[in-house]
Amino acid sequence: MFDNLPTLYEYYTKGGIDSGLTTYHDGFLLNGKNITIISGAIHYFRVHPGYWRDRLRKLRAAGFNAVETYIAWNLHEPEMGVFDFGDGDNDFSPFLNFRDYIRTAQEEDLLVVIRPGPWISAEWDNGAIPGWIYREANMRIRRSYAPFIKRMTAFFDQVFPLLRDLQFTEGGPIIAFQIENEYGLVGKGASHPDTAYLAEIHQQMLNHNLTALHYTMDAPISSYRNGSLDGVLMTANFQSDPVGQLTELKRLQPDQPLWVMELYPGWFDNWFEKHQTKTTEAFINMTRTILDMNSSINIYMFHGGTTFGFMNGAIPNTHTPTWKFHTSSYALIFLKTDFDAPLSEAGDYTEKYNATADLVKKYLAVQTRLPELPAQSVKEAYPAILVTEQLEFNRLMDLVSTSDRVTATDVTAMELLDVNGGSGQCYGFVVYRKTGLQVPPTTTLEITGTAHDMAVVMVDGVRKTEPITSVQQVTGFGYWQLSNATLSLDDASVGSNRTLDILVENWGRRYNLKGLYNGPVLLNGEVLQDWEILALQFKKKWIQSLSDWQEVSESSGPTLYGASLEVEGTPRDTFINMSTWGKGNVLVNGFNIGRYFSVGPTHTMYVPAPLLNQGANEILVFELFSPSSEIIFTDTPILDNP
Repeated sequence: MFDNLPTLYEYYTKGGIDSGLTTYHDGFLLNGKNITIISGAIHYFRVHPGYWRDRLRKLRAAGFNAVETYIAWNLHEPEMGVFDFGDGDNDFSPFLNFRDYIRTAQEEDLLVVIRPGPWISAEWDNGAIPGWIYREANMRIRRSYAPFIKRMTAFFDQVFPLLRDLQFTEGGPIIAFQIENEYGLVGKGASHPDTAYLAEIHQQMLNHNLTALHYTMDAPISSYRNGSLDGVLMTANFQSDPVGQLTELKRLQPDQPLWVMELYPGWFDNWFEKHQTKTTEAFINMTRTILDMNSSINIYMFHGGTTFGFMNGAIPNTHTPTWKFHTSSYALIFLKTDFDAPLSEAGDYTEKYNATADLVKKYLAVQTRLPELPAQSVKEAYPAILVTEQLEFNRLMDLVSTSDRVTATDVTAMELLDVNGGSGQCYGFVVYRKTGLQVPPTTTLEITGTAHDMAVVMVDGVRKTEPITSVQQVTGFGYWQLSNATLSLDDASVGSNRTLDILVENWGRRYNLKGLYNGPVLLNGEVLQDWEILALQFKKKWIQSLSDWQEVSESSGPTLYGASLEVEGTPRDTFINMSTWGKGNVLVNGFNIGRYFSVGPTHTMYVPAPLLNQGANEILVFELFSPSSEIIFTDTPILDNP
């Protein structure tokens, strides 16, 4: 399309590169030439690398000239001091070569905006700050607190050198770096804002010769100058009132241009709620208003991708203190980062995509060559498959490796367990097991404090916890809202050698530890001690080692179910419809594609074709409450409850 036009790079590098992205009072210059930055957020860690080029080309085809991405610390340092940039042996390793992603963006004629954290928010677990950081007592994240700065520095010392030669002035595509993320929202008080912390990040970037434009981002009206640094460009994010927000941003920095770093085409989804959408008309009207004010813009998200594994984040309770890990709680977990984006989770075009493309092309400072629209992937509704095998809970616990088992006098948080090379457990489920118990017919179990985040209780493998089907249940026993809750274990079976298991699921971290750690567990008022604690993390290596599967039979506790999908020919994208199951997670060929939950709103799980093999494919479901007898595939997503 428009083959006679120059590419973006041909236009902005013609005659050599003398400068990167710079500002003047009313706009931006790239290499001395005017540019309106129109970018879209696509996170490399939420898109299978087999689809990186496809998604980036679709962004460019819409007329956008840049892509924005965060860098996720917790993926790149899964254990303290162990770094992975695509060359590791972790489940997410194939997703982590961000240098390849950035180079691919350049090959697709896109500039790149990088947001390296350390806190990225992003509806991601703990804003991507690793859970193992909380092994240090009294850790204070996002502060100029020496132990946190030490760990942040160790990470940046690995990341920043990988970005240096990818800057525009070095012949690469990176034009800007963000300092932290919405820091103006950090809790108020005498120490707010902690500008020394922001200045430390800024200086570390400079120390590593990251000289592309630096900026901060906050909502101008609510954050004012909080979260900003003198001499550093301020950018904006907001959900409404673009004129008011940008007028305030201009008042705060009259000699700098406007840049909306997060404009939302919709919103994220939470369990128990409706699927969030925004009409195309409302989104286009807001986008037009912003562009008419001569502002650059970043659509967050242009393509939401998929939050694989256990990586979803959580929403903080507004009435609880934040920023100090051990005092925090949260409300509901993020389910999807769909954001009703122009490009769907499966990379499909939408009405919003077409309208956005038509609009932004009118506001580009210069017309450059655009690619033809790439074809959409073909989706396949594979035939339903029967569940053929299972590992019931006790058998599954027998298969947990010795390296993922610890003994302890008292229950403790998963992060404090001596597993994963001394880095603790960050994700999944933790099981607290007490054997040799006497359980009278009338017995009361009490958890001191609260569970983080859902406790499923079993006696001799028989589940005593009711399935969760409504949001009201989170105010009862086994959840994070009710302290010192009790559960009746009335049981006709009486014995002196009973086994008590408390399986606790981490629903998503937000400044707090996970598991049981507020105090002891009591049985009829007596403190229970001498526990075996098992880290149930569902890592691919462990999944592939499982053996002694049994035929499917009725199960009374959480169970891992197995089925086989036979794919003839080249695999295609598909969705798994989990509406007939209860709650759990799904693994495709050993890779955890995420969580499902019957409360909705979404009921399908996206399976990108590169995760499938031609021939046999292992589909596993870890179900906590209500299993189904089959796994159903569909070629269209179900994003909301009926």
